[in-house]
This record gives sequence, C-alpha cells and structure tokens, in this order.
Amino acid sequence: MRTLLFFFIGLLAVPGAEPPQVSVSNIRRVFYNGEHNAFTDLVRFKGAFYLCFRSCPDGHMVFNTASVIVLRSTDEGATWQPVHRFSVKDRDTRDPHFLVFKERLFVYSGTWWTGPGLLDRKDYDMNKQLGYAVSSADGTQWTEPTLLEGTFGYYIWRAASHDGKVYLCGRRKANFAVEVMGERGHNQSIMLESDDGIIFRHRAYFQETGGNETAFFFEKDGSVLALDRNGGGNSMLCSSKPPYTEWNRRPLDRFVGGPLLVKWGEHVLVGGRNQTKDRGPKTSLGWLINDKFHEFAELPSGGDNSYPGFIELSPTKGLISWYSSHEKDDTGKTITAIYMAELRHR
Repeated sequence: MRTLLFFFIGLLAVPGAEPPQVSVSNIRRVFYNGEHNAFTDLVRFKGAFYLCFRSCPDGHMVFNTASVIVLRSTDEGATWQPVHRFSVKDRDTRDPHFLVFKERLFVYSGTWWTGPGLLDRKDYDMNKQLGYAVSSADGTQWTEPTLLEGTFGYYIWRAASHDGKVYLCGRRKANFAVEVMGERGHNQSIMLESDDGIIFRHRAYFQETGGNETAFFFEKDGSVLALDRNGGGNSMLCSSKPPYTEWNRRPLDRFVGGPLLVKWGEHVLVGGRNQTKDRGPKTSLGWLINDKFHEFAELPSGGDNSYPGFIELSPTKGLISWYSSHEKDDTGKTITAIYMAELRHR
C-alpha cells in the first residue's frame, strides 16, 4: 500500500500560472474491524489528530446497530488509538463530523429513527431525523450524546464556525412534506446557526430544491462558499455574504458525493465521490478553480466509497482520510474500511 502516485492538473485562474503538482504517498488502511466502516472526518485538537467514522455490523443502510468511532493519533497520523464510541438508542448514527468550538471538540451526527428493530427502507422517514452531538474538552472524557435543539426533521451534515457561531447544513423535506420520501429534488438545504453548538435556529435557505450533503467554507470577512452534493446531476456551488439573505447558485462541472471543501494554503481543496462512466464510483480530489473541479488525484477506491476528511499539516502538506470497499479479506469477501494518505504539493 506504500506506493507513490503523481498527478498533474490544468491551468490556474492566474494567466500563465500552473496549479500545484500534488503527490499522494503512504497510502494505507488504518481501520477495519469486520463491520461496515464509512463517512470519515479528520481534525487537529490540542496537539493531537482525531479521526471519526460510522461503523455498523449490518452494512451501509439504516440500522440501529450503527455507532460512531473516534480515534486519536499523537504521532501525526502514523498510529491510531480508540478514544470514544457512541450510539443513540433506536437511531442510526451516521455521517459524523468534527468541529473545534470554544475550546471543545464536538462530533456531530445526523441520525435516522429506526425503532427497536429492523426498519424496512420503505419506512425511512426524513421527518423523524434528529441531530446529536458529543463533545470533549481534552479528547479523552466525552459527554453523552446530546440532541440538538432545532434539528428535528433535519438531517445535519458538516459543521463550520465563524465569528463565535456554529453553522450546520440541515437537509429536510420541502415544508416537511409527508407524501414523498424527500430525495431527488424534494429536499431543501437550510443553514442552521447556533451560539453554543447545541441549540440551533434557522438562518437561511441556500438550496430550495435538490438540497443534500453540504460543506461550508467561511472566509475571514464572513463570506461563505457552500458545496452542495445536490439531489441529482451536477453538484452546486452556493455563495453568500452576511447576513446570508441572498445567495448565488451555480452548478459545478461534476457530481461530488460526500463533499469536502477546505482551504489548503492559498488554494481551495475539493474532494468526494466521482461517478465515472466506465469504472464506477471513485474517490477524487482536486482544486476548485473558477467554479470548476480540477482533479489532481483519484484515490484507491471502488464500490461504496468517498466522504474524505482532511488535516493541513503545512501550506504544502496534508493528511487525507476516506473509506472504500475496493479490497477483500482473506476469504474473498469485500470489506469496507478506512484509508489514509499523505498529500504534498510544491
């Protein structure tokens, strides 16, 4: 797995300039426990690195047997140790994401209601979704899962903070409709805002149709860029400035599943699932340049995969996590595991 991949991408927006050349190295599997492991995130907190993901013995779909695992590394990602695992009774905990806010490390999870037994897919109800969080001041002692006020009926996704407030993407059925399942165009994406990271309120619509998983990136002046997976077709870029009442929306030039959107040095890194025409879904990374995805790497991946996390080690070095089901165990059974690699550019 310790191979070196090298990729080159097209032109930057600056005339005559070239984008950074990026190498991907030290590719390795960092976690597999016999369960379905998916939906990663990474963060640095008080001198250590943290990795979180969902783990479920029953698979990808909605099960009350799912839990969120948190690992910690004190050697910049070389080795990882478990520090916390949590679940919510009668709910599927999934899509965990980190946020460092007011000297605490939060892990946010969107949850589907399942009830005490197996929930048939036809009975999935977005109107019963509810956000939960755990938090820690030291990365060792953690709170019990706490429901997030103002998120009932919303599926929450990546968190971001700016100017003393927390922002979440809240995906919901349009007007909490009961007659449709809520996917493929029937969803809205809402910016939810909180002063304490626990009690949330509606701040703005940023995708009134086709809303889906969304990553926020805030500039120092409060302007925000959102990358919305979208309910179908190409993903959407949405941008706004305070007070976030007016949004500019335009399509990206590709679909990005489980989107990552983060500043790395002087550039904007994007990543997620790319639906290739001939090889199936792959986890792809690239630069966002003039509202276009300029791919610089396709990570080893296949089948059920993507949802990357990222830590900037320096303006030219980074650590990336993702999950994938491209490998098999010793018996030939497909596994779904957590992977990591190092990124470097000039």
